[in-house]
Amino acid sequence: MTTHPNFSGPTSITCAGLTYAWPDGTPVFEDLQVAVGPGRTGLIGLNGSGKSTLLKLIAGELTPASGTVRVTGEVGYLPQNVTLDTSLRVDVALGIAEARAALHAIEAGDASEEHFTAVGDDWDVEERAVAMLSGLGLGHIGLDRTIGEVSGGESVLLRLAALLLSRPDVLLLDEPTNNLDLRARRRLYATVEAWSGVLVLVSHDRELLERVDQIADLRGGEVTWYGGNLSAYEEALAAEQEAAQRMVRVAESDLKKQKRELADAQVKLARRKRYGQKMWDTKREPKVVMGERKRQAQVAAGKHRIMHEEKLAEAKDRLDEAVDAVRDDDEIHVDLPYTAVPPGRTVLTLRELHLAHGARVQGEFELRGPERIALVGRNGAGKTTLLRTITGELEPVEGEAVAHVPLRFLPQRLDVLDEALSVAENVARFAPQATNNRIRSRLARFLFKGARADQQAATLSGGERFRATLAALMLAEPAPQLLMLDEPTNNLDMASVRQLTSALSSYEGALIVASHDVPFLESIGITRWVLLDGELRDTTPEEVRGEAVTP
Repeated sequence: MTTHPNFSGPTSITCAGLTYAWPDGTPVFEDLQVAVGPGRTGLIGLNGSGKSTLLKLIAGELTPASGTVRVTGEVGYLPQNVTLDTSLRVDVALGIAEARAALHAIEAGDASEEHFTAVGDDWDVEERAVAMLSGLGLGHIGLDRTIGEVSGGESVLLRLAALLLSRPDVLLLDEPTNNLDLRARRRLYATVEAWSGVLVLVSHDRELLERVDQIADLRGGEVTWYGGNLSAYEEALAAEQEAAQRMVRVAESDLKKQKRELADAQVKLARRKRYGQKMWDTKREPKVVMGERKRQAQVAAGKHRIMHEEKLAEAKDRLDEAVDAVRDDDEIHVDLPYTAVPPGRTVLTLRELHLAHGARVQGEFELRGPERIALVGRNGAGKTTLLRTITGELEPVEGEAVAHVPLRFLPQRLDVLDEALSVAENVARFAPQATNNRIRSRLARFLFKGARADQQAATLSGGERFRATLAALMLAEPAPQLLMLDEPTNNLDMASVRQLTSALSSYEGALIVASHDVPFLESIGITRWVLLDGELRDTTPEEVRGEAVTP
């Protein structure tokens, strides 16, 4: 379906006949029809399906090649990558500096008309701004100070505060939780739950998508609508896919039947032809009678053959349609026996570690055997710094970090690949002793089959880049017995998250995952939860979730 389900009130976003292509000419949308009404809509789809592009088209950031985008009311748009000029004052970043200055001037006795024009009806703008910042956990950032060096999460929340202060009718959010810690995510969740206008959000965050009213699934250039939140969508999709698989089996059975019937018909026709020829040769009937009988037999045979061939063609078409209805979001299946770590073996030792940005590890911290550690903590606590110190990329201020086994690190930026090389060549960099055949056979398990392994890294989509990076690290030689991942689910679509979970289920070594995505952490069999908050200490998933809701 490409139309919206019934909703009360006027349509707020209408895309009609929308066509857009990438700069190289590759089509993203062709004649796309979408109508979005009031409520919270979760826009999901595979990486590269055009979700962010659609938001940009609705926001007016991009212009379609053809078609129209109509939006009722004011639009607020939060892009995926938010950057703020750190030299700006906070009230300027929030877009209220002019109204605020005019308000102060009026309060000081200056009754100039331009001041009243600047204020308009927004006499409580300053109070609203302070309350908004406080509600988003930014109460420590005063309106008169410059932004300075804020974290990525604070940049997102400041930009969101600016949008909310402008009171838009339509709010567009693109992966808003990517750089948010657990506490900031809870504040964003509360904002989304309280939103009463039109909201369209692109996200892979399960907890955020549980708070929407409907799911819009963008796939193959079309949008299919599902009522309810993510769980309701997954249930409906599972039922659809079960029915689709059933239809494939029915269509395959019908195709076999039609092939059998066509073969049987051809055998019967061949027998009749031999019988007719025998009658002709023996001249048992008058020549005229045999000629007419032969002609009628040929006509009947032709009709019979055409009928069966048409039935066979129709059966093939039904099978093709049934197969098209089945999704091909393949899972990664990989065998990594050389990554195994015996229980009790010391994998990592941290001693009296003082990190470059202030965090500490008091005494001695050890990781033993195939432990799976979730490294959690607020933004800016030093999680990435700790991981890069363990890899040796950063020097500690004091103490030491010693890895006792081969390790690999998957950074947030996915900057591991050489852009100029193919996927196979990149993997070969990490496994120089492996043969080309060995590399390709193992890459196939990461869904790079045949010519896909020859794709240049620079041309990969987000999901492909992630899989290629993961393959390069997990297939490295010597096999990594300690794998460290930094916010691995950021910017991944749901199929890629499932593929990551599948790959990690095959991994038998020790694991450290820094993430704010608690549902993902719980899905990969975490055995130990560690909190970095000034110091490193063991915690529990209950404490992590409890901390997330603490104001």
